Amino acid sequence: MENKIIIALDCMGGDNAPGCVIEGINFLEKDIKEDLFFLLYGDEKKINKYLSKYPEVKNISKVYHTDVYITGEDKPSLALRKRDSSIRLAIDSLKSGGAQAVISAGNTGALMGVAKMVLKTIPGIDRPALIQLIPNFLGRSTALLDMGANIDCDSMNLFQFAIMGSAFYKAAKNCNNPKIAILNVGSEEMKGNDAVKHASQMLKESHLKDNFLGYVEGDDIMKGLADVVVTDGFTGNVALKAIEGASKFFGSVMKDGFSNSLISKIGYLLASSGINKAKKKIDHKQHNGAMLVGLNGIVVKSHGNADKVSFANAIKNTVNLVKNKINDEIISSIQSSDFEKEENDIED
Repeated sequence: MENKIIIALDCMGGDNAPGCVIEGINFLEKDIKEDLFFLLYGDEKKINKYLSKYPEVKNISKVYHTDVYITGEDKPSLALRKRDSSIRLAIDSLKSGGAQAVISAGNTGALMGVAKMVLKTIPGIDRPALIQLIPNFLGRSTALLDMGANIDCDSMNLFQFAIMGSAFYKAAKNCNNPKIAILNVGSEEMKGNDAVKHASQMLKESHLKDNFLGYVEGDDIMKGLADVVVTDGFTGNVALKAIEGASKFFGSVMKDGFSNSLISKIGYLLASSGINKAKKKIDHKQHNGAMLVGLNGIVVKSHGNADKVSFANAIKNTVNLVKNKINDEIISSIQSSDFEKEENDIED
């Protein structure tokens, strides 16, 4: 166990649990698995059914039984009362120091509510936000937040998201001065609701002013104009799902186009290497795993419909967050910027 990264997994969250969790671990490359150990929380009987198929996974994991779990329909208030749920026990292990990160494909609202109650937010942060790196046209990644943790956000929430998004991108991508923008219905100054306009003004008056680009529109997200794009959870989740839907549509069109004649099939064989490389770049399964930034600990949300491929990638993304000491970097960035004083000055 020494020198291994220990990750707690909610094995009962998501559409394909617990199979996608165990199969996801098994799908990892051997050299990655050698550095990991997993704490598996959930129904022992159901989990062991899959572990019996994958002895290699069984050797790098330990099962903690609970038959209590949170459904996709459970409200956060109910989730908070389920103290023995698989999500709660996994987060408790992070709080106690038994694990270095938590991953769940379960109910987003429940995950955020329980994580916020148990781990607490970083001083100066009101709400955690879901952040994820998505590919862009420039060959690097754009960080998008919030992607669904907070449906309604005020200007202070958006301002705090920008601070955390910038710190996250610095650590995750080794970028000293990430460019920040707010997602809006237009790039003009007069457009947007009051929360967006006020957040923009706050950023112009903050220590991030030199890195703040202003507004970007939905079709700018993947252009790479900004390294960090800030929005509320409702808009961010819709944007992410639209991007994922577009990538699936593109893949379907390509498949149909290359299978409607013998010539097109030959063309696919000739171009298959480049096509497969392009498909992998935009495949949402390759980019699974959004971090709840703003908490005292690394909590990662996987897609609810994750399969073994996407859950394996959520694990790999989580490992990178741990190795990059992402939370330490976020806390350090907030403290070094005199964040709370800056907030008070802006409010005054």
